[in-house]
Amino acid sequence: MPSLPGLWLRHETRPTESRTPLVPADAAQLVARGVRITVEESPQRAVELGEYVRAGCETAPAGSWPTAPGDTYVLGLKELPDEPYALRHRHIFFGHAYKGQPGARALLGRFTAGGGALLDLEYLTDDDGRRVAAFGYWAGYVGAALAVLHRRGTLKTPLRTMDRVELDGLLRAGLPEESGGGEALVIGALGRSGRGACDALETAGLTPVRWDLAETRDLDRAALLRHGLLVNTVLVTRPVTPFLTPADLDAPGRRLSVLSDVTCDAGSECNVLPVYDSVTSWERPVRRLRGGPPPLDLIAIDNLPSLLPAEASRGFSADLWPQLLNLPGPGAWGRAPDCPAWSRTLRRFTEAVLAARVEEESREP
Repeated sequence: MPSLPGLWLRHETRPTESRTPLVPADAAQLVARGVRITVEESPQRAVELGEYVRAGCETAPAGSWPTAPGDTYVLGLKELPDEPYALRHRHIFFGHAYKGQPGARALLGRFTAGGGALLDLEYLTDDDGRRVAAFGYWAGYVGAALAVLHRRGTLKTPLRTMDRVELDGLLRAGLPEESGGGEALVIGALGRSGRGACDALETAGLTPVRWDLAETRDLDRAALLRHGLLVNTVLVTRPVTPFLTPADLDAPGRRLSVLSDVTCDAGSECNVLPVYDSVTSWERPVRRLRGGPPPLDLIAIDNLPSLLPAEASRGFSADLWPQLLNLPGPGAWGRAPDCPAWSRTLRRFTEAVLAARVEEESREP
């Protein structure tokens, strides 16, 4: 039986990120199968370090992953710190580097400099192109919940983590008629995020209008703008006709007053809502796009599931841990994973690096 890979679960440097891609119960499953797991200390992770120790994991100081053995897989969620510049490991996280996002070229350059690789969780998919592990449901749930609370005037800032029981209590505390401003619309309603958004709206006492592929092939923008609240959960991997443009926001008869963009593709040519150029934050979750009437406010937070870290982590980890067993172990660094999902992920990274190199060379005098 081939040796299994070593995993190094890193501390997240983003202050608002307390999720983990691997919870202790699932780490124990991997340890029992021969995977050596090191977990960094983290003051903000939603799970106590002691639970990982009881699951059989080793520990290390926060931010010590650059010293891990070269054939270790470094596992995380969000962006890496700026140092070290050269990345020599295979990293597993959401890199947001393949659709022209800000900082994408710099990140790919760091892997090229160090000889490492990015196995981007966004592109870990099955044969039909569906993600095998995703936070989508909870992203949609929280994105819709924040939109409802803001429209009711009950959204408290800065945002903070909580559990679903507390969030649902806030949603149920206001009556639907208090929201006003027309119906709530979810675009991408049949996907993971869309289902989460619809569930949150129903918890709040609202009956969402559901649009998916059939309604967006030839999208009726006037009809879209007649809804008071919009939750967008559509993620595309190639440029398409935008759902809204800045000019649409000034259209007569607009009733849209709250736009919650769960996808948060700002700065990408694949953005279906190019009406804003930067995301919002936990400190300032809402940004005014138009003065009205009615005023139009934007919520575009790129780590929404972090507001429900325990629920989001358990769901994601349950999907991910079986996939981690399929990674090549020690001595197989140069070999692509046997698992088609990981092979596709690595191939996507290789293609992105090549495309970046070609673009760079084309700019040289």
